Amino acid sequence: MSIRSTTRVPRIRQMATVRGHRAGLPATRARHTDRPGHDATGGDTVPGAVELHARNVSFDWADTPLHWIPGHPVCANYISVLNMLLPEGERWFVRTFNEALPLVKDAELASAMRGFIGQEAMHAETHDKALWEVLERHGIDPRPYQLQMEWVFRKILAPTDSSDPRAQQKHLVERLWLIAAIEHFTAILGDFALNNRWTDVGADPNMVDMFTWHGAEEVEHRCVAHDVATYFADGYFRRARAMLVVTPLLLLLIRRGFVFIMAQDQTLSLNRFQRSLAIWRGVRATVMPNMFATAYQSFSYFRPGFYPDEIGSTAQAVAYLASSPAARRAP
Repeated sequence: MSIRSTTRVPRIRQMATVRGHRAGLPATRARHTDRPGHDATGGDTVPGAVELHARNVSFDWADTPLHWIPGHPVCANYISVLNMLLPEGERWFVRTFNEALPLVKDAELASAMRGFIGQEAMHAETHDKALWEVLERHGIDPRPYQLQMEWVFRKILAPTDSSDPRAQQKHLVERLWLIAAIEHFTAILGDFALNNRWTDVGADPNMVDMFTWHGAEEVEHRCVAHDVATYFADGYFRRARAMLVVTPLLLLLIRRGFVFIMAQDQTLSLNRFQRSLAIWRGVRATVMPNMFATAYQSFSYFRPGFYPDEIGSTAQAVAYLASSPAARRAP
């Protein structure tokens, strides 16, 4: 891979050309752009090339309450849905990328994929532990929802049973574009995790660090899935179609998980209006992402020329990962 760096005001753009030979597929171009972020002293900084690697984090959930955001129990439950949704989804990412990795001839892209795989595997393991050690301990039985997620990601989105290599390749490409679209959402949510007010309102420090560490890594590797998908088969139609599938599916799964948790939370008895009001309060307090705004922001994916580096700041993500208590404890 050849790398060309040019300095522009107000940011530095690094462009890398991805070249490879793949079963009749043309070479594509992947861009890596770092936007200015803030370092620990508050100054702007643009990191150089970032090598992705998994951080072997661990958390002690013994003292974490179910309603880990003080004054915002409904928002805490809404965000905790991710502990039920993410493990199966991220294991599907890992399986799909491991399927694609042997077909990638570009060494730099393959290295980024291995870093992505390691990070996503650690995300799945970490959220899975939070699922059982926090939600279940507080009376939320996640098994019915988990079985649904297993059905979605292990059955519906499993590799094709076809023995035709062309059908296998086509199915792999479709799944890679779905992952790229999902990663657009996770980058938006990761940017929120880096810029919310959880700490200001006294939220549980372990849960704050877990979601912020995860969000920072989502911003750090936000371009990888897009680069992999374009490596195999670039095209605006594929990108747009994937987002049209992913947007309603993700919103449905998140909403379904929220209703599931609220139905089991015996400490809260709220009607639909009261729940909506609580979520609105959380959005106003910047402790809850605005899901309508998130869905709207995802429309940027449909713009010709869109590239994932437009979401979030690599510098800000790297700065948090350098200071994250769990990441600093990691061996």
